[in-house]
Amino acid sequence: MTASIRGAITVEENNKEQIYAATTEMMNEIIGANNINIDDIVSVVFTATNDLDKAYPAVAARQIGITRAALMCVQEMYVEGSLRKCIRVMVTVEGDYDRKTVKHAYLRGAVGLRPDLKK
Repeated sequence: MTASIRGAITVEENNKEQIYAATTEMMNEIIGANNINIDDIVSVVFTATNDLDKAYPAVAARQIGITRAALMCVQEMYVEGSLRKCIRVMVTVEGDYDRKTVKHAYLRGAVGLRPDLKK
């Protein structure tokens, strides 16, 4: 079974260290909350707002061991008034994952993007 899991996180500053740390935090939250075996990750698409240009979030994913999945980084579409300094992700997994029960991860300033997921 294939499932996609979404997430988003914000950073305070546009620098490599914060982009990598936030990406690592978000990916670890998604992996842990869903008991994902890293080998089950098929692909990961990262987006970043246009005010984040100091590093690729995919580098952080590789650093935590996601080395067999296809990774891509693209720029998030700009919408006037939208959340700034935000990294978003869509992780596609294949295995015993139920799309109805996967846990998405919206962290830091990104929690407001999906108020329907608040507990």
